[in-house]
Amino acid sequence: MLVGSFRFRVADDAWEWSDAVARMHGYAPGSVVPTTELMLSHKHPDDKAHVAAILDNVKAHGAPFSSRHRIIDTEGETHRVVVVGDRLLDADDNVIGTFGFYIDVTDAFESDMQESIDDAVAEIASSRAAIEQAKGALMLAYGISANRAFEVLTWRSQESNVKVRDVARQLLRDISSMIATPQGFREDFNHILLTTSTRADARHPNK
Repeated sequence: MLVGSFRFRVADDAWEWSDAVARMHGYAPGSVVPTTELMLSHKHPDDKAHVAAILDNVKAHGAPFSSRHRIIDTEGETHRVVVVGDRLLDADDNVIGTFGFYIDVTDAFESDMQESIDDAVAEIASSRAAIEQAKGALMLAYGISANRAFEVLTWRSQESNVKVRDVARQLLRDISSMIATPQGFREDFNHILLTTSTRADARHPNK
């Protein structure tokens, strides 16, 4: 993450920037003299009007500011930056411009985005698993198809104004904590489970 400073004097429209800020824009330190026109030319097209308005306000009122926007460097790469500026005063405390710093948060933004994507994918997978398990429970309890089981979950979701995934998860919690499975059912289920291969082989003798 790069951090660099800048200074802008309104009267002579003069900018100064540190080596780090120069690099953010794609320039070798000391290779170019920054100007308002140059600074704006590097702003992302969707952010340029926003930054121009901030500069106008600085020129007119010397107001402090903070901005989060994008800049495009000389190689065409987009950088996401946070820029913070305060009033630049002369010896008599008159506002003559602004000074502050840039923080390049591109890497942090991309990392946060990837983390958000990963979290979303994990949530989708978790939701799907819960819904499939709840469908299985309904199929077993009522002897219905997978489609009908999902329709039951959807109906409860609409009736209660609760998301399908949350209905499914609550159903699974209730089944596991509140319903005692009869011993006879478990014994029959155990037998069916342990002998499935015998019946499967009989149906597929050439396997």
